[in-house]
Amino acid sequence: MSYPPTEADVIVVGAGLAGLVATAELVDAGKRVLLVDQEPAASLGGQAWWSFGGLFLIDSPEQRRMGVKDSLALATQDWYGSAGFDREEDAWPRRWAEAYLDFAAGEKRAWLHEKGVRFFPVVGWAERGGYTALEHGNSVPRFHITWGTGPGVLEPFITRVREGVQAGFVTALHRHRVEELILEGTGPGAAVVGVRGSRLAESNAARGEASSREVVGDFELRASAVIVTSGGIGGNHDLVREQWPKRMGTPPAHLLSGVPAHVDGLMLGIAEKAGARLINGDRMWHYTEGITNWNPVWAAHGIRILPGPSSLWLDATGKRLPGPLFPGFDTLGTLEHILQTGYEHSWFVLTQKIIEKEFALSGSEQNPDLTGKDLKLLAKRVAPGAPGPVEAFKEKGVDFVVANTLPELLAGMQELSPEVALDFERIEREIAARDREVDNDFSKDAQINAIRQARHYRGDKLIRVASPHKLLDPAAGPLIAVKLHILTRKSLGGIETDLSARALGADGQPVPGLYAAGEASGFGGGGVHGYRSLEGTFLGGCLFSGRVAGRAVAAAL
Repeated sequence: MSYPPTEADVIVVGAGLAGLVATAELVDAGKRVLLVDQEPAASLGGQAWWSFGGLFLIDSPEQRRMGVKDSLALATQDWYGSAGFDREEDAWPRRWAEAYLDFAAGEKRAWLHEKGVRFFPVVGWAERGGYTALEHGNSVPRFHITWGTGPGVLEPFITRVREGVQAGFVTALHRHRVEELILEGTGPGAAVVGVRGSRLAESNAARGEASSREVVGDFELRASAVIVTSGGIGGNHDLVREQWPKRMGTPPAHLLSGVPAHVDGLMLGIAEKAGARLINGDRMWHYTEGITNWNPVWAAHGIRILPGPSSLWLDATGKRLPGPLFPGFDTLGTLEHILQTGYEHSWFVLTQKIIEKEFALSGSEQNPDLTGKDLKLLAKRVAPGAPGPVEAFKEKGVDFVVANTLPELLAGMQELSPEVALDFERIEREIAARDREVDNDFSKDAQINAIRQARHYRGDKLIRVASPHKLLDPAAGPLIAVKLHILTRKSLGGIETDLSARALGADGQPVPGLYAAGEASGFGGGGVHGYRSLEGTFLGGCLFSGRVAGRAVAAAL
């Protein structure tokens, strides 16, 4: 009986996108890698597999073909306007932001293209941000959807890692939970030389499903360097609430999970115990457009609606959200506002015409046309009717109300939230006032004007934004209301790293032998996004920081 090796050049902790990219780079450099992950092999690729596959690119051929004028200077303005860097701890995140922007405007697309990654030709605009040039949000569409969505982003790196396994460079150790980083020496100069932990029982759990935590043994592995790519805290609601920032109000009692439960953040504390410095833990990115998955994979599984700009957004009592808190504009601003109302949910009110054109669901499994690279299915996006997964939620989702009249709709909304007295008269007035403004080409309603402005972009007019119409127009019906919940997603802080992805200690010096990448490092530096991210930069942050870590370690050995 043969046993896996216990020593290698490098140990990579976490088999998500950042860990796979780092491992692929190490294979290219001829290094021996132990790839360690607590989940079964079925979950190889981690959260990235479930993603929509959106990537942030600057001045791409896809943008230029759609008539979008972009530049590094404009993207930098948008990034810093969104990030709001204002802390001493932001020194390395700022430098990572500058490096990542250069990457996104430079070799990122060519590097991915050489690996076989392709993009859907219509560039999206997932979050538009505020009203002025220096406010947060993207000034132009930059959300490039990967052909194949999240699995398409992962494919070249999984292939390269598997080639490394076949060639003897990589040993994949699934069901190995790291619980300690091994230190050699004492004091600030102590070096990380390996990992210890528990071997977990084999599990047949499918991707994303909860797997057994039964311990069947222990392990100890040694290497010249350890790269932590274990992800963030989004699946650990206790930790999310513990780190919840005061500026965003009281932590919600009810949260949906946009990530599996194994995204538990435990490795961050382990790295800190070994000397790494954790920064910006109170910066996080959660969505307000979460809906309960009618076909869940993990506990409290939620799906995010990526909305177009037309739905009327109401708080839990029926009061319209103020501008610019329109669908698809300002994620964290909307989150702060909703929590200030004293309730944790809100509502979209819309029509069938709007849902058919404007509702996209985040997730590879919710976009079978793009994920499966199915051109015939893709063609249906420009045909009448909503995409199949959207219709499935409308028919089966517990958060949807469908009605032919406004009184029926309001009664259904009240039934879904009996603990909150909806102000029916106010909602009727809000809808009537909004509908009157549609008749006016010179509307004072900022949302109506935003809808019209969005349709100046060819991509939005083609597949993303419905033509302005009255919500109570029977020809646009039926009426639809959607109860929206807060959905956990990303940690924006993490292990502080320098531009070589070396983990830094409290004294600002590198912890010998320890590196970090991906969400565990705040996507670079311990918080490359600052307070807010530009859409499409999470996967890109994993790609970039994983590549930096793999290349830096290879060069150092």
